[in-house]
Amino acid sequence: MPPELHTERLLLTPLQLSDAADIQRLFPQWEVVRYLDSHVPWPYLADGALSWVRDCVLPAVAAGKQWEWAIRLRSAPQSLIGCIGLMDQTDNHRGFWLAPAWQGQGYMSEACSVVTHYWFEVLDRPVLRVPKAVANAGSRRVSEREGMRLVGEAQGEFVCGRLQRQLWELRREEWRRGLVAAATTGS
Repeated sequence: MPPELHTERLLLTPLQLSDAADIQRLFPQWEVVRYLDSHVPWPYLADGALSWVRDCVLPAVAAGKQWEWAIRLRSAPQSLIGCIGLMDQTDNHRGFWLAPAWQGQGYMSEACSVVTHYWFEVLDRPVLRVPKAVANAGSRRVSEREGMRLVGEAQGEFVCGRLQRQLWELRREEWRRGLVAAATTGS
């Protein structure tokens, strides 16, 4: 099980089967799913969240191939507002979603920061790669703020259809240099 992670405004708790009901309520919204990989079923199944947590996430976590967290506000720790995970897959190391009511407030950048730290410093991985739809401007901004760079483009299949897919990358040395630079400038 991954550990609980904390940021200034968030608690990231290891995803559990009991989180499925909140995921089922928040996740199946077009604003959330449209730019996700086409392996996400749409329309979303009535037991989609339960099946995903029980049959996909928990076995992958137990096998040490995935680390998945529920994102919660520190001010309301009982309520899940999204999920973020790390995966041991080729060119696909991190994925996330956030319910629309909490988008645009910097929560995902905050969650990514602590999860990226976990990837590089705890899991000791040399590179973080994340694919995304070119049209997903919010996700791209998260990657840009984190210091990632675009390393490739190709066509991809998404819930909303066939779109241009970008691959973003951050190397551990670059990430560490960014931390030192931020500490030096006080930002």
